[in-house]
Amino acid sequence: MINSIQIGPLTVHIYGIMTAIGYLSAFIISEVRARKRGMDTDILYGIFWCAVLGGSLGSKLLYYITSIPDILKDPSILWNFQNGWVVYGGIIGGVLTSLIYCRHKKADFVKYLDLVLPAVAFAQGCGRIGCFFAGCCYGRETDFPISFQYWMSEYAPNGVKLIPTQIYSSIGDFAIAFLLMAYAKREPKRGKVAAGYCILYSIGRFVIEIFRNDYRGAIGFLSTSQLISIFILVIGIALFVWADRNGKQETEGSKDEQAE
Repeated sequence: MINSIQIGPLTVHIYGIMTAIGYLSAFIISEVRARKRGMDTDILYGIFWCAVLGGSLGSKLLYYITSIPDILKDPSILWNFQNGWVVYGGIIGGVLTSLIYCRHKKADFVKYLDLVLPAVAFAQGCGRIGCFFAGCCYGRETDFPISFQYWMSEYAPNGVKLIPTQIYSSIGDFAIAFLLMAYAKREPKRGKVAAGYCILYSIGRFVIEIFRNDYRGAIGFLSTSQLISIFILVIGIALFVWADRNGKQETEGSKDEQAE
């Protein structure tokens, strides 16, 4: 698989292109949906930059944490910013920095989380296509007819049939994005779209980890990402229950206000 395109003296990496497309798509999708809902796009711009900066920092930090044994052997990994990013770290970092920003702006964080997370899923789908071209996040060897072989990858084993986990992940991410946007049109209670993302993504990620073969750290018999998936699933379920109860309270409160 070819990941680099040479244009004169310039080398363009498809992984980088797909990542940029993912960020841009997420922003456009969120902005269009925000305008339809009458939400403050200035707040959205701030959240976008928090997601970019905080997400990048969180992604790199979690990579360092899961790669401590490798870093001890080769400290140069610490300043290699071309490779080594962990999706879950990006999600956690982006959410935390956005939470701080919304609290500073006195904006409804959960409301904007509902708005942004379907677009985040879409961006992740784009990013996984980039992973496919780069050869990272590759799957286990297989004899199944649906497989893929690399021949010039710096990361995946070359010349063997592998499960195309990146493509499966991408399809799943796009499916989550469109399902959540369709669900949002039904105007569910505040927080339920965000909860849906946490639940669907964590389940999908836990399952896809079974078929991946690139080492990402492990705790017992679970990979680091599987363990995080369990926590995210619990958070998603708790958020869904909270949204259901909180939504009822808000509805009752709005009725009381109308009655007054």
